[in-house]
Amino acid sequence: MLAPHQHRFLILADGQFGPLTSKTANSCIRYFPERIVAVFDRVTAGQTVRDVLGFGGSIPVVGDFARGLALGASAVLIGIAPMGGQLPPEWRGWLKAALERGLEIWSGLHTFIADDPELGSLARAQGVRILDVRKPPPELPIADGRAAEVDPYVILTVGSDCNVGKMTAQLELRDELVRRGVRARFVATGQTGIFIEGWGIAVDAVVADFVAGAAEQLVLQGAVDADVVLVEGQGSLIHPGYSGVTLGLLHGSCPDALILCHQATRDYIGDYHGREPWVRIPPLAELVEIYERAAAPVRPTKVIGICLNTFDMTEAGARAAVAQAAADTGLPATDPVRFGAGALAEAIVREAVATR
Repeated sequence: MLAPHQHRFLILADGQFGPLTSKTANSCIRYFPERIVAVFDRVTAGQTVRDVLGFGGSIPVVGDFARGLALGASAVLIGIAPMGGQLPPEWRGWLKAALERGLEIWSGLHTFIADDPELGSLARAQGVRILDVRKPPPELPIADGRAAEVDPYVILTVGSDCNVGKMTAQLELRDELVRRGVRARFVATGQTGIFIEGWGIAVDAVVADFVAGAAEQLVLQGAVDADVVLVEGQGSLIHPGYSGVTLGLLHGSCPDALILCHQATRDYIGDYHGREPWVRIPPLAELVEIYERAAAPVRPTKVIGICLNTFDMTEAGARAAVAQAAADTGLPATDPVRFGAGALAEAIVREAVATR
């Protein structure tokens, strides 16, 4: 069995490969493009990943699954979520073909593929692993505040909405801090982060009473041999569907500081299962207050920087948005992908030194 970092992946993103519709695929392409042999998507087939996403280089998008497998893949990575969370009939045929050829299946779906009678049995017969990274570990604890006792400086990303860049912010910050000689460790709390980092817990699949305990356990594990622990955030406190996991992470990780993430052009909580958006995102300064007040009874903390996602803006518009966010909050702001994470890294180092 190959180690995780040795695999070469065919990403399954059929019908949904794009800047906003294939979050898992896009992040894996951004952070380990050298391990991606192709993306399978019949809609954008014939293009390169760069053509579709604006980054990722010359990785091909193929419209024939068998052709993708033949490009040297050792595993299939599911890069999108099918409608309803169930495996479409066509997917079963594709995954069966991959397993018969001895490829692993890496999945972050809520539906555990290894538990599927047909696919799970085939994998066992072939001696092939199906990695369901959303399956939580057994015997998670109830949080009891131990994350507040670790020596490293703990930072949690929080957001105005889902899919605004909380994981990306932490990965960019991790890389920038490491370049500065800081022992920074990224803690994955979602399936994509686990694919990238190789460990973690997908907290949105954890029973509600144990979300904070899972966050606490992750911080304790991440604190080993680290100066700064960067906890990947999930959801948003103002999201009508996903606020629970956000609060569990906030209270369980007991962060010393928060980084607030926001897509600069987004005014409402995004499309909510096909309904028209109705929850308006408040001003950033108000969001800062919301998060700090929610955390305070368990572990007082403060927002120390703003991370903007400006992928859909012009260069001039993005710079103006960053400047406006800094002016509105009095905090350092940047788009770490577009302009680098230096301003936020400096704030982290400054605050960590001041509080230690």
